Amino acid sequence: MAESTSLMKSKFESIREWIVENKLRAVGGLWAGGVIGSLAYNWSQPGKPSVKIIHARLHAQALTLAALAGAAMVEYYDHNNNKSEKTIKNREQRFPKFLPNLDRKD
Repeated sequence: MAESTSLMKSKFESIREWIVENKLRAVGGLWAGGVIGSLAYNWSQPGKPSVKIIHARLHAQALTLAALAGAAMVEYYDHNNNKSEKTIKNREQRFPKFLPNLDRKD
C-alpha cells in the first residue's frame, strides 16, 4: 500500500515538474487535442459545417482557459511548496536577468 502511494506521488511529481518546465507545450497540446476532439464530435452531429467549426473553436477555447487555470495552480503550488535548493538554483539559471545580483558590490 505504501509502495503504491509513493509511486503515485512520484508520478504526480514528475507530471508536475514537466508541466512547470513546459507550460506552453502543455496548454498548446491540450488546445490542439480539444480542437481535434471537438471537430470529430461535432462532425458526427447534424448541422452546417461553419457552425461545427465555430463550436469546435469555442470548446477548445474553454478547454484552453481551463488548462491555463490549471497551469497557474501548478505554478502557485510549485512556488509555495517547493523552496528546495535545486528549485532555487534552477530559477537562477533560467531567469538570471530578472533576479537581482546579490554578489555584486557597488
